[in-house]
Amino acid sequence: MAITKFRPCIDLHEGKVKQIVGGSLTEDGAVENFVAEEGPAHFSSLFRQDQLMGGHVIQLGPGNRVAAQEALRTWPGGLQLGGGVTLANAEEWLTAGASSVIVTSYLFDQEGRFLSERLQELSREIGADRLVVDLSCRRTESGWQVAMNRWQTLTHLAVTHQTLDEIAEYCAEFLIHAADVEGKCQGVDLELIELLGSWQGRAMTYAGGVGSMADLAAVQEASDGHVDITVGSALDIFGGNRINYHELIQWNKRQES
Repeated sequence: MAITKFRPCIDLHEGKVKQIVGGSLTEDGAVENFVAEEGPAHFSSLFRQDQLMGGHVIQLGPGNRVAAQEALRTWPGGLQLGGGVTLANAEEWLTAGASSVIVTSYLFDQEGRFLSERLQELSREIGADRLVVDLSCRRTESGWQVAMNRWQTLTHLAVTHQTLDEIAEYCAEFLIHAADVEGKCQGVDLELIELLGSWQGRAMTYAGGVGSMADLAAVQEASDGHVDITVGSALDIFGGNRINYHELIQWNKRQES
């Protein structure tokens, strides 16, 4: 039986570990829920200690390179790396300790048209087993559209089973932030999760809106256990007061037993 697991995240903005409201992120800044006093190595070490596999480090804009390297160096092979990944630097991030690289905006032109040849070339270069495709999206009248450039620009690519089918052979996993609810702790997008969970073609992690342990159970039910989840602003280690980190460790242990 498939099970929904908690996967950790380290979001980097301006060189610091932060939790932000996803839809607010622009070149001028973002609405911040939390800014950590500790550096990324603190969180990377914690996740390593608890053997939380499949987590990710995301660079939200420029100025995060050193912080990202610090996180990866603390747990080589334990975290995926996303944010600004291209064909030119993917291998460099893997060498720096990333288990996989996560790619988003590089797969689109400035008008938001999907560039399948870039995906295929990147997959050939580093191997599909080390590539995660980020299809973070925003809700529209017709469904969900992938968003790029800090989730501010809607692309022409819709999140559908057909899209997932077409991309799946070139990657090992998908990461999908629901940008409209990201950082708000007001509940997950269950309709999106049902869509993702009913596909079941690759490993998949959802992020956005988790505000309680009940949301984890809702994701488990809505996806039939086929979608994993990450928790940000609601989590006590990131300044939240809704979910205790050790509760998530116990959740994973119960799921595995």
